[in-house]
Amino acid sequence: MISMPGKSWSQPVPSLSAEEQLIHDNLRRHVEMLAEQIGERNVWHADALVAAASYIRNSLEDLGYQVHIQAFESEGQTVQNIEVELPGATAPQEIAIVGAHYDSVPDGPGANDNASGIAALLEIARLLAGKTHARTLRLVAFVNEEQPFSGSEQMGSRVYAERSRQRNEQIKAMVSLETIGFYTNQAASQHYPFPFSYFYPDTGNFIGFVGNLSSWRLVRQAVGTFRASTAFPSEGVAAPGRIRGVGWSDHASFWQVGYPAIMITDTAFFRYQHYHKETDTPEKLDYQSLARVTRGLVDVAAGLAGN
Repeated sequence: MISMPGKSWSQPVPSLSAEEQLIHDNLRRHVEMLAEQIGERNVWHADALVAAASYIRNSLEDLGYQVHIQAFESEGQTVQNIEVELPGATAPQEIAIVGAHYDSVPDGPGANDNASGIAALLEIARLLAGKTHARTLRLVAFVNEEQPFSGSEQMGSRVYAERSRQRNEQIKAMVSLETIGFYTNQAASQHYPFPFSYFYPDTGNFIGFVGNLSSWRLVRQAVGTFRASTAFPSEGVAAPGRIRGVGWSDHASFWQVGYPAIMITDTAFFRYQHYHKETDTPEKLDYQSLARVTRGLVDVAAGLAGN
């Protein structure tokens, strides 16, 4: 459950490289667009949800991608999952997915939850544009992750995962980027469901890799790749999905149809006091740490695609 390859970074985190500084600037721009200029985005703020989808689609098209839309009806609105694909070179039938949801909780601008995840997804798309891997790599922005849709038939990732199963797609790995932008070196800032506080640090300065017991190999692979390339603290766990928080994102939709899937997260409400509040605004995020994490996630995505 808790034994992971490599070691979590424990030295002072180096200054950002020139590449990471550009990532930093782009992440801030994306988060501010989604959470500040567009704001609350869900089916009850349909114009904002459409604006967010258009921003994501235009950003991907500007990078040279052909964008695929999976549209479906929800609460009287037409909503969209947004997908791009990098075809695999030698095993194109095998698929790795990196996804994040772009809707926000009612009455919240959703800077960390989950503009941070979408911003990272767009940067991964930018940095991998034109690259070729053994497996097919899909990057997907999901709609309707937040309540009341979480776990329901109208959850965007559920609609997507069920279609993949109906098509007998060989999804070998799915990664959900969920609330990844807040880090602190304050002691006693990190909390856990019982009994994990006995095994993990009490300082919320790390990125977490979380899977269910069936996805333990995927957790270990992702953590190992991240630690081998990235000077940033990281922790991993494969735990029963019934434990509070373990299945609270789009990865759980893939578990339900039999695919291995994990969540990458700053642990959300176990650390972030503005979770699901109107105070979840762009200035709360640590963009330097998010930039370092995002650069590491590029390597994780490439690794899962068989690079």
